Amino acid sequence: MKKIVTFGEVMLRLAPPGYQRFSQANSFDVIYGGGESNVAVSLANYGLPVEFVTRLPNNDLGECALMEMRKRNVGTSHVLRGGERLGIYFLEMGAVARGSKVVYDRAHSGMASIEAGMIDWDVVLKDAQWFHWTGITPAISQGAADATREAIAAANRLGITVSTDLNYRKNLWKYGKKSSEVMPELVAGCDIILGNEEDAEKHFDIHPEGVDVTKGDTMDAAAYISVCQQLMKRFPRCKKAITTLRGSISASHNSWTGVLYDGKTLYEAPTFQITHIVDRVGGGDSFMGGLIYGLISYAGDDQRALNFAVAASCLKHTIYGDANLVNVSEVEKLMTGDASGRVSR
Repeated sequence: MKKIVTFGEVMLRLAPPGYQRFSQANSFDVIYGGGESNVAVSLANYGLPVEFVTRLPNNDLGECALMEMRKRNVGTSHVLRGGERLGIYFLEMGAVARGSKVVYDRAHSGMASIEAGMIDWDVVLKDAQWFHWTGITPAISQGAADATREAIAAANRLGITVSTDLNYRKNLWKYGKKSSEVMPELVAGCDIILGNEEDAEKHFDIHPEGVDVTKGDTMDAAAYISVCQQLMKRFPRCKKAITTLRGSISASHNSWTGVLYDGKTLYEAPTFQITHIVDRVGGGDSFMGGLIYGLISYAGDDQRALNFAVAASCLKHTIYGDANLVNVSEVEKLMTGDASGRVSR
């Protein structure tokens, strides 16, 4: 099977143990993760060949991040070494009515200082069937945006499917460009577009009709067809537009589902009530990993692909850390309706 390539930054995540606030912390738990690396880990767990492309500092922390990818069977043969440091983000885990907080510390990281021309994308994408990126990468720096643009152009030229998770991050767009100035050109080269209502609004001024996301438990999937239709009209190359629907009843209880629109039919997945969230970071990445697996493995059955993505990401909410450490059989078990959580022995 041809490989899947993802491109982005892997970071050091530092979080106070349990649900402590930053002001209570005397120590931090260490996790390595990032949007595109999380997708790569999911795909490797599902048995698909995957390569993760990034730029890491040539020091011990860069080596630790590289070891984490290798441990998860993610290919790293095209990882560049360079830059001053590994990007860091600090996570304060929320609970009940208190939301989580993220503080970024990633200036001058290996990925932040990447430049156009550093990666030979024709070599990287040789024998690839899929290329994935997210809106986080071009938000890091002008150089990261330029490298992403090069990758998309090469993938388009080579006839490789390109997917994106729009992933709007207001705290990242700090280098003098607005997302609305950068993202449209990049997304124009994509075949598969994933995003929620905030992503579409912030990047492209597209929003669902008749939906108030602050109400938390209101999730009318049909209302989101307008987002998908507007995305496909704005970006004619897009063959499938997908939206995740999260109802935030509290930081500990979310409802979770998704819809997929192929230009003719709106597919709706079952809705899960996730009542005791362990870690919601990486939820969207786990959805994307499941979606890519589903669209490849269940080709022609968009409903099954969508259901796999939603079930996979539901399970991610039960796993501590950024990455979704589940396999295909566990996801398919949940897809059949078995959410009993009984001990397997």
